[in-house]
Amino acid sequence: MGDFLRLGVGIGWRAEIDLTVERLPGVDFAEVVAEHLHPPHLPESLQVLRSRGLPVVPHGVSLGVGDAARPSAVRLAHLAACAEALGSPLVSEHLAFVRAGGLEAGHLLPVPRTREALGVIVENVRQAQDSLPVPLALENVAALFGWPEDELTDAQFLTELVERTDVLLLIDVANLYTNQVNLGLSALDALDDLPLERLAYVHVAGGEEHAGIWHDTHTHAVPEPVLEVLAELCARTSPPGVLLEWDDDYPSDAALAAELGRIRKVVGHGP
Repeated sequence: MGDFLRLGVGIGWRAEIDLTVERLPGVDFAEVVAEHLHPPHLPESLQVLRSRGLPVVPHGVSLGVGDAARPSAVRLAHLAACAEALGSPLVSEHLAFVRAGGLEAGHLLPVPRTREALGVIVENVRQAQDSLPVPLALENVAALFGWPEDELTDAQFLTELVERTDVLLLIDVANLYTNQVNLGLSALDALDDLPLERLAYVHVAGGEEHAGIWHDTHTHAVPEPVLEVLAELCARTSPPGVLLEWDDDYPSDAALAAELGRIRKVVGHGP
C-alpha cells in the first residue's frame, strides 16, 4: 500500500448536522461536498474542526472527468480554492460523466469502459491533477446500467487509469454492493482486481431495497452486507481512511455514533 495520510474513521459533514459532527466522539476526519462551499467564507463549524487539526476533504460531484469535453477551469479552480481554504490533504471526485452537449444529467453516470473513452479520461484526469494543489482521488460509482460497447471491467478500467495517471482511488464499498445486487457484478471480484495500493480512503453508506433493486440512498444505517464488503477490503489492505456518508433523514447523535462504532469494529479501530 502507498504511504498515504492515515485519516482514520470519519463522517461526511453536512450543514444539517454540523454541530453533531463537532461533538461526535472519535471522528478522525470529515468530508464536505465542494459545491456547497464558498471558500472565502467557510462555515464556522468547519473552521472549528480545522482548528482542532481534523483533516477535511473537499468532495466534488460536478466536475465530470468522464465527460467528452475537458474539465471546466472554473470548477477546477473552485476545487483548488476549497482545498487551500481547508488545508486539505487531497481532493476527491467521481469517475463519472455528468453532462453532454450542454445538458446536465442530474446523476453520476458510468463512463463507457472502452479504450477510446479511457484515452479521453486520462487527459481529463491529468488536466485536473495539474490544476489542483493536492492529490486527486477518484470514486467508483453505482452504475444504473452498463454500456453495450464496454471492453473492460470497472476494475480493469480503474487499474489502467491509475497506471497512466497515478491518480488515487476512493473506493465506495456501498457502490460495489449496489452493482452486485443490481447488475450481478461481484464485489469480491472487484476488490481482487482493483489497484488497492493506490487507495486514499473508503466510503460506506446505507440504502434500501425496493422490488429487488438496491437504492444507494445514504439515508439508512449501513447494512451488514456492505460492512461485509468493507471487511473483505480490510482483509486485502489497511485502508488509510473510512468515511460514513449520510445525506438526508438524519438520525440522532447516538445513532450516528453507533454507525461509526460499527465501522470502527470492522476496520479494527474499536472494540
